[in-house]
Amino acid sequence: MTSIALIVAAGKGIRTGLDTPKQYIEIAGKSVLRRSIEAFLAHPGIDNVCVVIGEKGSPHYNDAVSGLDLLPPVIGGATRQESVRNGLESLIDLAPEFVLIHDAARPFVSEALISRCLEKLANSDAVLPCLPMTDSLKSFDGGRITGALNRDEIVAAQTPQCFAFNPILAAHRAFAGENMTDDTALADRAGIEVAMVTGETENFKITTVDDIDRARAMITRNLTDVRTGFGFDVHAFETGESVWLGGVNIPHDKGLKGHSDADVALHALTDALLGSIGAGDIGTHFPPSDAQWRGAASDRFLRHAGDLISGKGGMINHVDLTIICEAPRIGPHRTAMQERIADILGLEKERVSIKGTTTEKLGFTGRSEGIAAQAIATVRLPE
Repeated sequence: MTSIALIVAAGKGIRTGLDTPKQYIEIAGKSVLRRSIEAFLAHPGIDNVCVVIGEKGSPHYNDAVSGLDLLPPVIGGATRQESVRNGLESLIDLAPEFVLIHDAARPFVSEALISRCLEKLANSDAVLPCLPMTDSLKSFDGGRITGALNRDEIVAAQTPQCFAFNPILAAHRAFAGENMTDDTALADRAGIEVAMVTGETENFKITTVDDIDRARAMITRNLTDVRTGFGFDVHAFETGESVWLGGVNIPHDKGLKGHSDADVALHALTDALLGSIGAGDIGTHFPPSDAQWRGAASDRFLRHAGDLISGKGGMINHVDLTIICEAPRIGPHRTAMQERIADILGLEKERVSIKGTTTEKLGFTGRSEGIAAQAIATVRLPE
């Protein structure tokens, strides 16, 4: 008996008003899509996960699912119904018993809800998680209320909408192009009886910017273990024409000496993040004795530290970086560094602080022999 989760992530998600489709928006260090996927991957009753993506979604998708064990993605269609059908057709050779069709924009589907669906599905061809209506419901015409609806006869539909695989595939084939509102509407049209299970208020669909704020609040309210980490690094100057600082290549009359790209700022910040979770230092994870890291871009090191924090269910709250040198000047490049670090770690720009200072001609930095950097990171972890 095989159960596959089919996650629909092909929509443009434009109602948030943001440039990035909502399924790829990062909330507390993880994309909405990744949170949805991980919920199904973690459930013992789910054997595989397949994601349906938009035609131009591959770059976003590859970043969002890095390191996850998934079936190959499927390109969606012009409508949700067409996207789901494409996904179902891609599963034919696997011959699953059941398929759970889930909106990528519902990142808080719980293990308990998935279990309820699977238990009900054992004796049903279709299962829909629903929430009862608590508000009074009215019909209207233009700007005028015309009547009342019986809320005891109405429920709010959620996903995953769950089916025996063969009947729902047949229904999608039979009614292709009719653009039903969801898969249970199509099942009903095909004469498939749909059973109900109780949904969850936390399993809401992210649609607007307010929903993103609500999702962030849900995540952070359980992250009560607040920690700080400190990092410090030094690199000497050598012959060169530019230096890497804060993920930005800056023209200079010298270079920085190091096994990797010698980005002293990102190295200090990486150590601060690793220190916040007691994960050693940068050399523990990327030994300078290992030739594969020779000349490596330091954004890989920083991203790895951020991923370790996300893997513990945590989030980076704020990072503060001070670069100490006589030259090059930091001020003209501060914004570019801030934006680059925010991009690497999936943070809002205002959660990244960059400062430059000198030692008033004192010490090795004052003698322009090298650059030092120190960093502090604040992270939040679940208790």
